Amino acid sequence: MREADICISGGTVLPMDDDRIMRGGAVVVKDDVIVALGDMSAVGREWKAKKTIDAARCIVMPGLINAHTHAAMTCFRGISDDKTLMDWLNNYIFPAEAQNVNPEFVYWGSLLACAEMIRSGTTTFCDMYLFEGETARAASDAGMRCLLGEALFDFPSPNAKTPEEGLNYSRLLLEKWAGHPLVNIAVEPHALYTCSPALLEKAKRLADDYGAPLAVHLLENRGERAELEEKFGMPAVYFLRDLGLLDERFFAFHCVAVDEEEMRIMAERGCKVVYNPESNMKLASGVAPVTAMMERGIVVGLGTDGAASNNDLDMFLEMDTAAKLEKVERLDPTVMSALTVTRMATCEGAKVLGLEEATGSLQPGKKADIIVIDMDKPHLTPLYNEYSHLVYAVKGDDVRTSIINGKIVMEDGKLHTIDEKEVMSRVRTIAEKIKTGLGM
Repeated sequence: MREADICISGGTVLPMDDDRIMRGGAVVVKDDVIVALGDMSAVGREWKAKKTIDAARCIVMPGLINAHTHAAMTCFRGISDDKTLMDWLNNYIFPAEAQNVNPEFVYWGSLLACAEMIRSGTTTFCDMYLFEGETARAASDAGMRCLLGEALFDFPSPNAKTPEEGLNYSRLLLEKWAGHPLVNIAVEPHALYTCSPALLEKAKRLADDYGAPLAVHLLENRGERAELEEKFGMPAVYFLRDLGLLDERFFAFHCVAVDEEEMRIMAERGCKVVYNPESNMKLASGVAPVTAMMERGIVVGLGTDGAASNNDLDMFLEMDTAAKLEKVERLDPTVMSALTVTRMATCEGAKVLGLEEATGSLQPGKKADIIVIDMDKPHLTPLYNEYSHLVYAVKGDDVRTSIINGKIVMEDGKLHTIDEKEVMSRVRTIAEKIKTGLGM
């Protein structure tokens, strides 16, 4: 018998490297990697684990990947709803950030986000915000995998008085967290309407120096599209192409207002996209042509966006919305199948972030990022198709156990790496200061 650390046994295993459904399966973990998966009996004859998790009447699958969020903005959850994007940003979010965002705010807000994400099945997230070293620290403390980058602006932010300071801070992040088992760093200019061409070019050079991903908010609505075309004298994607930013390490958030030719250019250059349907709906930004993107070969992941514009970080709810919104937008019930959406939230999301060698599917040799979903519940009975239930019936609080990088971070609904009561108390105190400052 070979020795392992954890065996998750008796569940229905969805590897997500293909469309297999392995009923009565088992997944074996040693150190931080998956070493075996297959039939429960066959695996049991070969492996003996220190700890066995009984997954009877459960789905065992890769942890979900939230490919776009602003973790610390949990502190702004519900602060200003029912506004247009630019009104929301310029008159509420940016002023509130200027008054309140500091390292303490970011650490505790990010730790609260980690608790929410772990509880709802997310094991990896991609983040863009300020003082991102504190988000990295929170993710490391929580035991979550992440890709994150400092938001770069032309104007002063709470963490950088100049664009050069923002770039220097990004360089420090790239060097400090290099080789960390969980924390990965990207270079992240905020958007084309907040960054000059010179800043975008410098961000690209920095990303190239370190072989890092480059990510940006792009064409979130038609108003932004018109504004950028007037500013650059050409469509935004043409501008990015001519500036030399578009390649296989570039990915963009939203892309609601891309046209056919822009999709062709992005596909040709290997660019990737993160779809954020609930945030786009709440801000009335529109519906991204996500099926058309995928038909053209663009890899598309899924993200919640931040808790100030969603207002939750539950990827199962995002999956449900993504599937249904596309069907009604195209008046075609066959598009965005449950399997397609589940892949967007797992293996496709990993590809977007450049983490597909580590996570996104259950395969021997990959990191052990695994969730166990309790299917023994009234709203999940009966069960005919696992993928259908994952997208249309499962909720985040159906997740029972989460393993990240081979470590159990939540078991039977109890978090092992985060003191939830302390985190919520800290964020409530921060919120009281925000209310006072805004005269609420």
